[in-house]
Amino acid sequence: MLRIFLLALAMCLMTPAMVAAQSLQSLLQTHAEEVLKPGRRTVGVVLDDLVDSGLPQALPFLEAWRDRAIVQRTSDGLFFRAEETGDEVALFDLDSGEAVATVPEDDVTESRPNGGVRRAIGDALVQFQLSDPDIEKRRAAVEAIARSMDASQLAPLQASIEGEPDAELQQIKTRLAGMLGAQFAETTDERIAAIEALSGDLSVDVRAVLNRILSTDTGVATDVPEDANIAAILTPGVDLTEAEAYDQLVAAELAPPLITAAYIRAELEANIEGAFVGGQPVAKLNTDANREIAYDALADAGIVPPRVTPAQQSEALDAHVFFASYAEPDTAITDAARSALDAIETRVGFSQAADLGLDALSLASIYFLAAIGLAITFGVMGVINMAHGEFIMMGAYTGFVVQQFVPDYTLSILIALPLAFAITFGAGVAMERLVIRHLYHRPLETLLATFGISIALQQLAKNIFGTQARPLTSPEWLDGAWVLNDVIAISYIRIAIFVLALIFLALILFVLKRTRLGLEVRAVTQNPGMAASMGINPDRINMLTFGFGSGIAGIAGVAIGLYAKVTSEMGADYIVQSFMTVVVGGVGNVWGTLAGASLIGFLQKGIEWLNPSNTLAAQTYMILFIILFIQFRPKGIVALKGRAAAD
Repeated sequence: MLRIFLLALAMCLMTPAMVAAQSLQSLLQTHAEEVLKPGRRTVGVVLDDLVDSGLPQALPFLEAWRDRAIVQRTSDGLFFRAEETGDEVALFDLDSGEAVATVPEDDVTESRPNGGVRRAIGDALVQFQLSDPDIEKRRAAVEAIARSMDASQLAPLQASIEGEPDAELQQIKTRLAGMLGAQFAETTDERIAAIEALSGDLSVDVRAVLNRILSTDTGVATDVPEDANIAAILTPGVDLTEAEAYDQLVAAELAPPLITAAYIRAELEANIEGAFVGGQPVAKLNTDANREIAYDALADAGIVPPRVTPAQQSEALDAHVFFASYAEPDTAITDAARSALDAIETRVGFSQAADLGLDALSLASIYFLAAIGLAITFGVMGVINMAHGEFIMMGAYTGFVVQQFVPDYTLSILIALPLAFAITFGAGVAMERLVIRHLYHRPLETLLATFGISIALQQLAKNIFGTQARPLTSPEWLDGAWVLNDVIAISYIRIAIFVLALIFLALILFVLKRTRLGLEVRAVTQNPGMAASMGINPDRINMLTFGFGSGIAGIAGVAIGLYAKVTSEMGADYIVQSFMTVVVGGVGNVWGTLAGASLIGFLQKGIEWLNPSNTLAAQTYMILFIILFIQFRPKGIVALKGRAAAD
């Protein structure tokens, strides 16, 4: 297929006068029959002459020929590119490209190359297009080579790499040439060099190329063939079953086939003489043992082939060697491919572990954002707030509403975050003043009341926004994913949520450790009676704390809504995990919440990795593990001192 490059070279060396002196039409007339009715054997002659001509109009002709757009005018036998216009055909000159005439369909004969010819023309076009000025055509050519992976495409692809002006496409060409070189390079050293260059690539297609080189066939012989590239010696009963091994012997005509029960029965029926067969009464042939006795008698008489006994089967297996041999005969190449594939699989394993860790870290950050507000209210006030998930839902819907008025998604998110905090802070304060403060130290009534509020808030959201999911669109700079290699990738939205979780961790620690409100909250948490005697109003602190925790849940809702569905029930998806995070980590402790979120996030992802087909089972196993964990450490990972610890 180097004729394509000879054509390109000839085109570059030709002067304008030389080009003008030649005609594509006259060349085609010398092969009129082959052009009109091409075949796999004749098309090569036409392509060779096109190469020798060096005509620049050969490329558009090949494209039209492949697309069955070449016709011959009946009146004079000339060829044209045709375009149908109703019942007529517009003819275009092949040399100038100009419209020549419009004729009825009956005045032309269409050239209809079959599939094989079109593939040959297509291969030629792909190699033409590798150096086409249009980058889209070059990309299409590279994609076509990647689909076919044919040996004839290696040399043209390598020749086009150095002159490729686009750096990204040049890299793709180089990588594709490496995969082709690993399979089809002319020398062993070139193939090994290409294979070693692929050892750092973790992509699936590279692994497929190496696996293709390492493809094996099973075989059997009396001795190991000296000319075979042996991949492994197979032991019957270990690497393959004894039945499979004996079937290979039969297929290789190294052992007689086994006699089946159906075959025995058929032969006995065919050899009945009177009331007997094989010296046995037909009436007694109602068991396998009796039928085998009768069949053996027929075999002794030479009427049927003898049965193969288990001892004979074992002898046959012991007398032969079973092996797997590489289809590639060169051991140096298969050794290099095996070494490269082992190195890739090792890196893939580490990358999968890292990717799983990143997913778990991302999930832990989401659980932390969802649970940190609950940790503050539950830890300070001891209130089981079943409506905490609905504050998350309110924050997500706040973000959605803001985006309806502020079309700039970046600006809308920046507005939505503080607005969601303000709205849910106010809702939390109102809920504490109207309901919660009347139910302190009555946990069952508090649970039932907040559960009822949860249902009411869900119904209110359905009435306002409907039951369908609402989009909370992320800014463009959060689209896509951070791709480290073909295995490790994490979306920018999850990275943003992780960063937001770190910001909130720092912010909450600052509020609790460096502000007067934080000092008072910690005092009420550890000993409310002593705090009251020091002039702190526990009732006010409870109100602000509940509002603060609810506000944080609202901000978490905006973050979670960027990648999760925004519906009236979305809070229910996080309330259980939030409570588990708080209880496992340690009630009312920021560091405990962080530890609990990390434990649950990594645990859930680990269980899902072990059982990826059933996420519900993974959540069930996670809950069972947490129940067992609490039995041994009821105060959580980071136990809180003070009132919560005493409770």
